[in-house]
Amino acid sequence: MEMNDVPWVNFAVALGIGLLIGAERERKKVIVGERRRASLNSSSIAGVRTFTIAALLGAVSIFVDFWLLITALICVTLFVTATNFVAKKLDHSLTTHVSLVFTVILGGLAMSTPSLSASLAVATAILLAAKEPIHWFVRGAVTKEEMFDFLILAAATLIVLPLVPNAHIGPFDAINPYNLWLIVILVMFIGALGHLSLRLLGTRSGLPLVGLVSGFISSIATIAAMGAHVKKTPELMAGAVAGATLSSLSTILFLATLLVAVDLPTLYVLIAPLTFGGVVIGAYGLVVTLSSLRFQGVAQSTPERSFSVKTALTLAAVIAAVLIVSAALKMWFGQAGLVLASGLAGMVDAHAASISAASLSASGKITTTNAAVAILVAFSINAISKAITAIVTGSKMFAQKVILGLAMQVFAVWLGWALF
Repeated sequence: MEMNDVPWVNFAVALGIGLLIGAERERKKVIVGERRRASLNSSSIAGVRTFTIAALLGAVSIFVDFWLLITALICVTLFVTATNFVAKKLDHSLTTHVSLVFTVILGGLAMSTPSLSASLAVATAILLAAKEPIHWFVRGAVTKEEMFDFLILAAATLIVLPLVPNAHIGPFDAINPYNLWLIVILVMFIGALGHLSLRLLGTRSGLPLVGLVSGFISSIATIAAMGAHVKKTPELMAGAVAGATLSSLSTILFLATLLVAVDLPTLYVLIAPLTFGGVVIGAYGLVVTLSSLRFQGVAQSTPERSFSVKTALTLAAVIAAVLIVSAALKMWFGQAGLVLASGLAGMVDAHAASISAASLSASGKITTTNAAVAILVAFSINAISKAITAIVTGSKMFAQKVILGLAMQVFAVWLGWALF
């Protein structure tokens, strides 16, 4: 074989993989050695040299023959097992043993897909180095209920989502099960992020943070809760208004996130209106938030569950119903029927009407411009529902301040549409 035929770059990647993982394990040897007050050589079976040779072993083996790699893996595994039984002073952690075998495999993978092999090596080194933070997070920071919620989210994403058909089915071919389930995942994921924010930052940060987080689930429900706080404790007026206002910012952020998943062209059409509305309500929310800092926030209990599966499934069911109704009205009455359906759905939830319109655009049943108009109508009608909620649940002053922010946001959204 000519020297020019040797894949030196691939061998270099394998060398780097061994050095990277080996350096992390070498540091582990030092720590273990210091803790046990033993020599470095007796703290672990493998360090930087062993891991580097293991990676090169995998690369050379696969370069020569596939079965040679299998033989090398068997030999390394037997060596690790035998050494673990013979030398009693060695570190008996399975992590180093498995990492050594995995390094051999990564070295072999570097000969065919070096970029993937290098990425896996970096991820492995990070995982090994982050032992203490990971253990603390799993054992101390996360509750049993939160871990259960994480498993539900993981199953919904990694098990259920790949099995869901990605095709338009149902009456009028209006429903895409894949998109609906993706929305369920997004709702649960955003709920988990909000819950984690409350856990890490604390509820003492005040009502503005709670309003911003809760707004991702339901802005109307958030405004109702803030209004109830004001009626119970009038001194919390500024913080409650800030929380109610920032929940409307969450509406725009969540809507943009959903459009990314469902139909990017519709999002492109709505970039200017959503940006205008987000900037205006964000600025107004910042002003009232700074005002609320003069008051002491009330302590609130953080919910035990990270998200509500029922809420996510209910939203998906509402979206499915709105999709069918919107498709039917569009077929019977054209664009006017779609706008009517979006307006009616927007009274309850802006996201359901918006995603239904975007889904129709993604399937080619309507244009992106028509979908954008329907979304803006739903958004505006939803703002009216928020205003009514503020009037019913809160005080007169609370309603006036919340409605002012909503009016500014709706005006900015339509101004962005008119200008761009």
